[in-house]
Amino acid sequence: MQVLYINNDGAGFADYVHAEPGTTVQTFFSQKITHGGPSDYLIRVNRQPVASNYVLQDGDRISITPTKIEGAV
Repeated sequence: MQVLYINNDGAGFADYVHAEPGTTVQTFFSQKITHGGPSDYLIRVNRQPVASNYVLQDGDRISITPTKIEGAV
């Protein structure tokens, strides 16, 4: 299935990516973000906050935004 992945970390980008059916938000996050933990990011699906066990659906839009900008005090 395809989901729109919006990565707001660093330079940021948006692209359609393949996700296996049954992929949870927690699994997707751990595959895409190799540094930091989920508590360091605002994770939304279709512009709404979701639980980590939410199962992604074909066509979902998932955005991952850091809660702190690197270098900020």
